[in-house]
Amino acid sequence: MLAVIQPVRSLLLSIFMLMAGSGFLTTLISLRIERAGAGTIAIGVVATAYFVGLVIGAVRAGAIVRRVGHIRAFAAFVALLSASTLSYVLLGDPLMWACLRLIDGLCVAGVFICLESWLNDRADEQTRGSVLAAYMVALYSGQAIGQLLLGASGALPAIPFQIASILISLAIIPLCLTRSTAPVPDEPSGFSIRSLWSASPLGAMGAVSTGLMLGAFYGLGAVHVRRLGLDLTQTANFMMIVILGGVALQWPLGRLSDRYDRRGVIIGCFAATLAVSVALALLTSGGLLLMALGGLFGGLSFALYPLCVAHCNDRLFATERVAASSRLVLLYSIGAALGPVGAAIVMTLAGTTGLFLFVALCAVITLLFGIWRQAATEAVPVSEQQEFQIVPRTTPVASLLDPNTADDEPPATGQSL
Repeated sequence: MLAVIQPVRSLLLSIFMLMAGSGFLTTLISLRIERAGAGTIAIGVVATAYFVGLVIGAVRAGAIVRRVGHIRAFAAFVALLSASTLSYVLLGDPLMWACLRLIDGLCVAGVFICLESWLNDRADEQTRGSVLAAYMVALYSGQAIGQLLLGASGALPAIPFQIASILISLAIIPLCLTRSTAPVPDEPSGFSIRSLWSASPLGAMGAVSTGLMLGAFYGLGAVHVRRLGLDLTQTANFMMIVILGGVALQWPLGRLSDRYDRRGVIIGCFAATLAVSVALALLTSGGLLLMALGGLFGGLSFALYPLCVAHCNDRLFATERVAASSRLVLLYSIGAALGPVGAAIVMTLAGTTGLFLFVALCAVITLLFGIWRQAATEAVPVSEQQEFQIVPRTTPVASLLDPNTADDEPPATGQSL
């Protein structure tokens, strides 16, 4: 494993520092907006702006990378992201913060395109799975550890933004000092969302629904637990536990889906997410139960997207999988962009419990859809299912890292699921 990581260690270090610096900003900004007295809708709009930026950046940033090269593009995106992070201290209006979050999303998407296409170039068929696993560890561990910076302000509100800017700026050093030449990213294309829906309705629906749920959670999860009475340290711990829970359960649930009908595992995960969301909505205070349910929610909800990707791969030829996976990322991102506003509306109508009521609503709709698809079509034989692989929900370029996209076996059946 160490021999595999060695050629990409600088990339992984950059990813870790970038996520440690930027991964907690969504949580921090939501809490700051609430403390300033803005309404829940305003918090949702600002959170949505970030995911809209991610969608635009995922589609457009590749052209910038192709025009100026990886290192220059990476430096430009990181510099703008660092400057934007410091600008929150100077601007207090929610509308201006929404504009900054849009810029943040664009920059983060550009950075991911640079890093993921570079990682893909360094990996081959034998090492692709190990490189992807190392990438996911760096991504999630940086995001989880970064949550602990929420309580770093003390009497100086600007400190968390300053620390975030420092970490983001430092992320540029490993790549700027590398002597290797990066490739030009080729974004997968030629596979429409309509074709994806025809091949796997449940996979496409699941990707959108997962985006709605996790976008809502990232945007408003910290606000929800703060209203339950948690202090900043407890809020940071809760967010970290949710992320770590997501890391812990993805692989076991994926292995389970390799042994049984994958649709059944997806339906079971949505059903369990529904139950946990209802339980979280009913809680009126913090404590160990809240933390335990948060970890379980993260484990279930984080596993849904890679399960949907694997389910789609079961239905596609190898030549279609990369492009189809890129469309799934976009569907997830569109859902994530809509999620915070949708959850904010429900929270405005139903109070604090509205966040997880919104998540439960998304889960139950997808659950019923999945049950219908399972009854309407036959399952792919377990022996013909593709092996589950944990995949990131970042940009379409990330789909190139999935080892299953190099598989030459045709799909088992032409029926859509």
